[in-house]
Amino acid sequence: MTVFLVIIVIALFAVTVWQMSKIFQLSKDNSGDASQIANDKDNKIQGYLLLGFAVFFYLLMIYCFWFYSKLYLPEAASEHGSEVDTLLYISIGVIMFVQVITQALLFWFSYKYKGVKGYKALFYADNDKLEFIWTIIPVIVLSGLIIYGLFTWSDIMNINEDEDPMVIEIYAKQFSWTTRYAGADNTLGSANVRFIEGINQLGVDESDPYAGDDVITTELHLPVGKAVLFKFRSQDVLHSAFFPHFRAQMNVVPGMITQFGFTPSITTEEMRASEYMIDKVKTINGIRKEKSKELVANGEVALDTYEFDYFLLCNKICGQAHYNMQMKIIVESEADYKAWLEGQQTFGKTMAAQK
Repeated sequence: MTVFLVIIVIALFAVTVWQMSKIFQLSKDNSGDASQIANDKDNKIQGYLLLGFAVFFYLLMIYCFWFYSKLYLPEAASEHGSEVDTLLYISIGVIMFVQVITQALLFWFSYKYKGVKGYKALFYADNDKLEFIWTIIPVIVLSGLIIYGLFTWSDIMNINEDEDPMVIEIYAKQFSWTTRYAGADNTLGSANVRFIEGINQLGVDESDPYAGDDVITTELHLPVGKAVLFKFRSQDVLHSAFFPHFRAQMNVVPGMITQFGFTPSITTEEMRASEYMIDKVKTINGIRKEKSKELVANGEVALDTYEFDYFLLCNKICGQAHYNMQMKIIVESEADYKAWLEGQQTFGKTMAAQK
């Protein structure tokens, strides 16, 4: 409500200033030039204003790059992630190169070729050479980016079967994720929404012999350095499995199975110990400490201390609680992963215990 009132006050203030400017205009001596056509003085003022805005624009751009750089993601935690980052940096570099040149020319030309009494602008009906240059250059640059992107995407999507990737299913529903591991046979049991009943919330086919050793959890554990093939299913609406730290994302579509894979390269503990993450966690906990003082003063519970974890997020607006659709990911050594997996109950034992 406070924000709404502030917006109203600002709007009313703007209207007041506008009305005062109109009154000022009416009260001025009209003995001078009252023409609505810009004169040399007007054009000169507008030219200087454009140059001033150009300087402000570039200073703001430099400030944003410097100030918001701390919000960048840390180094990629998957083997293919560096390729995605390289593609992103190249794209940003090309965009910024073009933007800096074109904006500089735009404002400079606006100033240099401002209207002057007695001068007439030169009109070009067409120029085939210029048309060719500013058409072929973007075509070449964009084609290079697209081809490079396609090769990068192909490397990510085409899982090398020689690596014997571990198969994991990620099951989405409003508003949670569930993980199903393929078990010792590394083959997932078949599943269908028609089989959803009771505790069988993923619709796994109990009669499928491959389903017995499947392991279902609400937390995703991954062994570092091991290729993983993810298969995605959705129970209700369109979701999007987003692994920001691993530079991976895939739509989760009702009625079909989508997939991609990656190889985790940095454990959770290693990421927590990185200089970037130590600084970020320190900053976040500093903010939480100050916020907790206010909460405690108001008789509320203080915020918990923040500790970094990888998370799987939903990157589609899938409903009211979309913002909270996330699952914790733990990347650990293979020995720790196996010890954790051995402690989980298989789907076959879980179903047998219910009968």
